Amino acid sequence: MIDKDNIPVHVAIIMDGNGRWAKKRGLPRTEGHREGIGRIKEILKDAGELGIRFLTLFTFSTENWKRPKSEVDMLMRHLDRFLSRNMKELDKNNIRLKIIGRRQPIPDYLWEKLVEAQDLTKENSGLTVNLAFNYGSRQEIIDAARNAAKEILDKKMDIEELTESKFGDFLYTHGMPDPDLLIRTASEMRLSNFLLWQLSYAEFYFCDTYWPDFRKEDLEKAISEYQKRARRFGGI
Repeated sequence: MIDKDNIPVHVAIIMDGNGRWAKKRGLPRTEGHREGIGRIKEILKDAGELGIRFLTLFTFSTENWKRPKSEVDMLMRHLDRFLSRNMKELDKNNIRLKIIGRRQPIPDYLWEKLVEAQDLTKENSGLTVNLAFNYGSRQEIIDAARNAAKEILDKKMDIEELTESKFGDFLYTHGMPDPDLLIRTASEMRLSNFLLWQLSYAEFYFCDTYWPDFRKEDLEKAISEYQKRARRFGGI
């Protein structure tokens, strides 16, 4: 059982294990990605029901472009179909979708679909879902530093005003609380260049379950573990 009065406000998930899930079943890796993207819809529903306010999903990293082109192209098409089929339902369910990551080299057809979904849902007040797509945390921090430096050079901000809090205003996740809980599936125990700044004080939860098999009970188990921990933020 979980305490409904102690639900993490912001949960971040590294959705790992699609390829291994497919291999275990004798299927091509692309089938794992298709199943993994399909799993997103149910997790959004589950997160909303549990009272989570922000959910950040590591969907595609800047390093993932190194994979075989056929696999990358198929993953792009799977995401395009997911958005086409579910965009209106996301809007109906009061979910706000945001894209965090760099624009290039995402194909135009997919970028247009991502922007369309973001624009359609931008006024919604329910669960905010960040799709970290073509995302890398080091790149995000570099982009933030460049934008902060530009404001200083343009004399829109004094250098002494650049505090930790102010620097957060230049990150892709500006205006949102930092994640309380990070979940990574499929046994791996590393951050993989994901939300390095924002996860400074998050609780980490690693599980063996491959992402396509991740269900509501797995999410509840992660939250239950989170609720057992004492968050001191550097204090006693």
